[in-house]
This record gives sequence, structure tokens and C-alpha cells, in this order.
Amino acid sequence: MAAMRNRVGSCHCGAVRFTAAIDPAAPAYRCNCSLCRRKGALIVPTPLDGLTVHQGWEAMSVYQWHTMVAKHYFCATCGIYTFHQRRSDPNSYGVNLGCLEGVTADDFAIEDVDGANE
Repeated sequence: MAAMRNRVGSCHCGAVRFTAAIDPAAPAYRCNCSLCRRKGALIVPTPLDGLTVHQGWEAMSVYQWHTMVAKHYFCATCGIYTFHQRRSDPNSYGVNLGCLEGVTADDFAIEDVDGANE
């Protein structure tokens, strides 16, 4: 297992700023649940203690539905989805790869997740 690397992340307007510990050897994933399919983000996992919000908790809104386990956080100003506490693993966050500096989708293997049928 590769060492976790901290990556700085933010929403589009900069109101939300965070750091996420990312395993560069782990795949990113694309989920087909009704929400993820619509937002189209690639997700990289981090443990709950691997995400630190430095600025903007108060600028975020949270969206929950169905089982109310997953918590999808987004900037209330610019609307960018930043990360979510996962339903499939509530002890981790899924971080929007597009919000992270210094990495792109080309840096990760991409796996499809069948969230629609979990």
C-alpha cells in the first residue's frame, strides 16, 4: 500500500478549503446511483480523519435522501460538490477528484461502482 498523500482541495469560489489524505495507488471511482450519475464526479476515498476542512464548514450545505446515511456536502455559494460521507462506508469520505489540486483523472485507475443496486 502506498503512503497517503495530503492534497489541498476547494470549491470553485474558494469559500470551502480542505485537505484530504489520498492513497495515490487506490483507484478513483464513478458511481451510478441517482445522485452520482447526475453530478458526474470521480470520487477518491479518504478516512474520516483524513479530511480536514480549513475554511468554510459554515458555507456548505448538506444533502441527504433515501437511507439518510450518506451526507453529500456542497458549497452553498458556487454549488460545487466537494465530498460526501459514504453510505457504503460511513467511516470514510468520498472526495470529488475535481476539487483536488495537483491530481487529475489520468493519475488514477477508474472503477465503476454499482451504487444504484447497493
